[in-house]
Amino acid sequence: MCRVLAYIGPELPLESLLLTPENSLVNQSLDPELHPLLQLAGWGFGAWSEHLLKPEEPLIYHRPIAAFYDDNAKTIIPSLQASTMLAHVRAAAYNSSTVLADENCHPFSFDGTPWIIAQNGSLPNWRLLQAELLDHCKTEYLSQMKGTTDTEFLYVLLLSLLEGNSDADMQRAFERMLSLILDAMKTLDLVKLTKLKIALVAPNRIIGVNFGLGHSGETKIDADWRQLRKSGSGDDRSLSMLIEPMYLLMGKNFEQYEGTYKVDVCDAGEATAAIFASEPLTEEGDDWIEIGFNEMVALDRSGGTLSKTVSRLNT
Repeated sequence: MCRVLAYIGPELPLESLLLTPENSLVNQSLDPELHPLLQLAGWGFGAWSEHLLKPEEPLIYHRPIAAFYDDNAKTIIPSLQASTMLAHVRAAAYNSSTVLADENCHPFSFDGTPWIIAQNGSLPNWRLLQAELLDHCKTEYLSQMKGTTDTEFLYVLLLSLLEGNSDADMQRAFERMLSLILDAMKTLDLVKLTKLKIALVAPNRIIGVNFGLGHSGETKIDADWRQLRKSGSGDDRSLSMLIEPMYLLMGKNFEQYEGTYKVDVCDAGEATAAIFASEPLTEEGDDWIEIGFNEMVALDRSGGTLSKTVSRLNT
């Protein structure tokens, strides 16, 4: 499956986040820890830095090849640093139906919004569902859609539902989006497991959401993802991947642990930086906070320290 990595904090060299750690995002594309499939369908990142000529805009980089084959990475990335970053490696079906193109690489970025998006998940039958969902999409965002991925369409739909940029606005938009998707699936008789593990990032902010629908469209699932993973059943495995957590690491002094994702762990109010990821990136797994199924985490960096809010989604 796809992998996501988001960072906010003091300016750090991008290679410390993307290249040099043993379990870096680029290395995960070749050797993922928690999933058996390689991420061969492209990769990309978006970064903000006060050292860019346009610091208020994200620098977006995409390549539609496996990250470990990207010969540009080791020359471009060491020249960059960032205080806010969202990166993604893309997994896709191993067949000719997969379109490998820059336009299909995450993160996606549109004019008219500070937010960029990447996800580890999928919206099945999304092209057919558009028959019910397009009425909820604003032309200003739909007209900017260039690729052929479900994530970019979800980006259009989410931005169209946003009434503001507060954490509460974000939560309402995500809840409304899932409700509209389920209604469309029921109308078209296309109800299917839908995994949506989304990172939405703007300067000094991360919104991480872990939610979706079960095989029958259920939004509340009482099960242990680890036990489901062991069962051997295909349905159980896909359900385990739906409800498994996302992960958050908070702390300070990242820059003192060059070449790793280690940090002096501390909570909001004292922490100066955070990483939101698809899986724990250090051996000290207990340092990572689990963002469970049907939860949203909102991180905001102001005055050098972080605030954190974890909310239960009303789905």
